[in-house]
Amino acid sequence: MQQVNIHSAKTHLSALVESAANGESFIIAKAGRPMVTVVPYELPAQKPRVGFLKDTITIPDDFNCMGDDLIADMFEGQS
Repeated sequence: MQQVNIHSAKTHLSALVESAANGESFIIAKAGRPMVTVVPYELPAQKPRVGFLKDTITIPDDFNCMGDDLIADMFEGQS
């Protein structure tokens, strides 16, 4: 693992971050003493959201016309 002095790290930060993002970890040292390790960031695993309620709920076949009579009565004023 590469060790870089803090002054050099400030000067070449863009290149160092790019190499870390590509999997090349490095250590930043101050006066030759290791201070921090820079490693690539890994996104946390996420559960897929599409279909997460599959087999949990059911939708009736007449879902699109449920309450049609009630709505028609409300608009037409017939009860």
